[in-house]
Amino acid sequence: MLLYTYWLEGRKSPMAHRLALTLLLFSCLAIRSSIHSSFAQTPSEPPPLAPTETPSTSFPHQDELLLPELRAHEQDDVVMTLGELRGNVRTAPQNADYRLKLAEALYRIGDLDTAIDECRAAIALKPNHAQTHLQLGMALMAKQDWRAALTELKEAARLNPELTQAHYDLGTAYYTTGNLKAAIQSYQQALLLQPSFPDARYRLALVLKLARRDRESAQSMEEAAAGGVSQAQYFLGNAYRAGQGVEKNGTLAIYWWTKAVELGYQPAISSLSLFRRQALSPAQPEQNRLEALKAFHAYREKLWDNFPDLIRNGDSETVGTTLLKQNRSDDAVSVLLQESYALSDIAQTELARLYEMGWDSHLSPFDKNILACFETTAGEGFGPAKKILARIYGKGLGVKADRLKANTVLRGLPKNEIKAVLNELSLEP
Repeated sequence: MLLYTYWLEGRKSPMAHRLALTLLLFSCLAIRSSIHSSFAQTPSEPPPLAPTETPSTSFPHQDELLLPELRAHEQDDVVMTLGELRGNVRTAPQNADYRLKLAEALYRIGDLDTAIDECRAAIALKPNHAQTHLQLGMALMAKQDWRAALTELKEAARLNPELTQAHYDLGTAYYTTGNLKAAIQSYQQALLLQPSFPDARYRLALVLKLARRDRESAQSMEEAAAGGVSQAQYFLGNAYRAGQGVEKNGTLAIYWWTKAVELGYQPAISSLSLFRRQALSPAQPEQNRLEALKAFHAYREKLWDNFPDLIRNGDSETVGTTLLKQNRSDDAVSVLLQESYALSDIAQTELARLYEMGWDSHLSPFDKNILACFETTAGEGFGPAKKILARIYGKGLGVKADRLKANTVLRGLPKNEIKAVLNELSLEP
């Protein structure tokens, strides 16, 4: 697994920054593995942030396969088809289209060398077929033979200037051979041909950043984020957090990190956790702590914009509690979780009730996602979550009763609050 770090932070040297982007762009053909993560993580309680520590914009990056990743049934289908394709080529060895189809199937199962051979055989039979040059370029990229790939991709684009993928792949090949200007132009050409191509906008944003065109990079990254690219959402959150290419805005950082989490991008979970710790840790400078608290409050307020039909009934109501009262089962619990992760004590109180009682046929008692929310935010220092979690473990609500853990989770709260919870549970301090 490769790691690359410090996008949009500006703390590292240009050389380190260049290396970081190089590692990403080498994986241009990747179909990203699904990362199954959610709000339902329950990390152990790490130490609080140091007084000067703030959420970092560094991030680990999942390495990507250089070939498209196939689901099991797709792999089986390709393997079964290979015999038929081989038969076609054996029957009609001078048919370039049969050769190309065989090359595509070989590429998909990872047999790059044979795929390259078949592409070259097809080109010998049909030199002006753009798609074959594109397939050969893709296979050469997967072998990281960038200069040879460039030759084939340029030929594909020459033969068919409207072949979007040829321009897209050229962007990465140009970058890795050191031609930033051509890489930018290639990505832009791909977007001219296919404006609704968020992955191309994402790649363009990375190269623009390296070219020190920060504002253009941030704009392209925002368009990619809006198009659903989870990495772009994460990086855009970093940009808003650090004020790189955009005006610094903690609320928008939370918004985009949360979007990335919803799509399963794990590094965003860490960024949100660090920002919550900044809001909750007494060791933080007061200005930093208040800044983070204000950002989470503003994010909770922003959630109302998603439901313009709701009528707000004072500060004692949240979006989630209002949806719950309206019996809107499709949104209520998920929004309550969002608000709870955004440090709403009102939402957490309502979730605690739902955790114990359930909600008709919509939610069973002792829901694991709700418990995970309490575990996470309690571990980060959120007082209401600590009290709720202590009650859950003290009474054995959906978990094995654990009085020691009930006592432990309360650490850090004022003594009078600890005593009140322990008295309720009939536990000894």
